[in-house]
Amino acid sequence: SLLLNSAIISLSYLRIILNKVIIMTRKQIINKFKKAIRNEQLKVTPQRVAVLDDLMDHPGHRECDEIFDDLRANDMKVSRATIYRTLDLLVKYGFAKKLNTGEGRSRFENRIDTHHHDHIICNKCGTITEFCNDEIEKIQIDICNDMDAQIVGHEHQLFVICADCRNN
Repeated sequence: SLLLNSAIISLSYLRIILNKVIIMTRKQIINKFKKAIRNEQLKVTPQRVAVLDDLMDHPGHRECDEIFDDLRANDMKVSRATIYRTLDLLVKYGFAKKLNTGEGRSRFENRIDTHHHDHIICNKCGTITEFCNDEIEKIQIDICNDMDAQIVGHEHQLFVICADCRNN
């Protein structure tokens, strides 16, 4: 059982790695998103596609208001409600990840063709730093093996006071 669970976890990580090797073109990504929109019985609109475009064009962890400001600066008529609903759709279909930063607001990041990482979030200034640590990943696998559990996903966020905030 322990060996089988390790093999399943190894295959899961291999599948994730192989999926990341196959990089989709922007047109393929947009077409996949349009299919997801239609799957929800919604209309494909320029505003919904623009939210995806904005997320792909800006690396990092974005708030709804940042996306709203960018789209409005480009003369896109869009409401915050449309952006929030579209972001929820992007999360549901794996195009984006929603981060609850502990500050009462959520931030979103592109999950298309990205590598696995975790987050360190400053409680004072809101800075988000990405990190990946193979030891932490191994410990998580070991814990699940010990509990005869299969990992299907995880989120790891550390909430801190960063050095800049501590020194100011």
